[in-house]
Amino acid sequence: MSNVPLPLFPLPTVLFPGQVLPLYVFEERYRALLRRVQASGEPFGVVYIERSSRDSAAPLHERVSPVGTLAHVVQTEQHEDGTSSILVVGGERFRIAGLSFGEPYLMASAELWPLPLPERGTAEYTEQCAAALLAGMQRSWPERAAVLRQEAPADPLLLASYAASLLCALSADRAAPACNVALAAPTLLERLELLLAALPATPATDSAALH
Repeated sequence: MSNVPLPLFPLPTVLFPGQVLPLYVFEERYRALLRRVQASGEPFGVVYIERSSRDSAAPLHERVSPVGTLAHVVQTEQHEDGTSSILVVGGERFRIAGLSFGEPYLMASAELWPLPLPERGTAEYTEQCAAALLAGMQRSWPERAAVLRQEAPADPLLLASYAASLLCALSADRAAPACNVALAAPTLLERLELLLAALPATPATDSAALH
């Protein structure tokens, strides 16, 4: 599969395929990135910042995950001060093959990296693991169990994305490292298992992000 040029937007959270993420664009370099993708219609790439600038003196490009998700802009509101509020939806997963530094923002040579279809003989177990993940989410947030039953997607791939988004939101991104590992999992089954292991061991009390 050939590599494609992709502007990168590093974040302290993880975007999964199919998930919606609001962003506030205020730094000049990311304003330039937004102008680029608005003009071209291309997506940009969201990558997780594995180490913050507080924890490491390494340059940004050495602190980002080599795996990310395409972000497609679906809504933009530009403010009088030049900043913007945007809404993006996660597209395909990608791997970074190389980086370049000729723009104000990071540019990647990226290879799309879709999850393979479940192998023959594993589809049933994948469904069981997805059901276990949903049950685990309900145990972790029992006061929202009914909402989770109604909102959680039936498709195991979309359920994994839903669970990861919920984990990041309710943990103030403390679960982001585990979610980033799950994003990079080579199979859907492994992604589901990693997310199941990342659920809180005891019921969580902070459900604000679900309201």
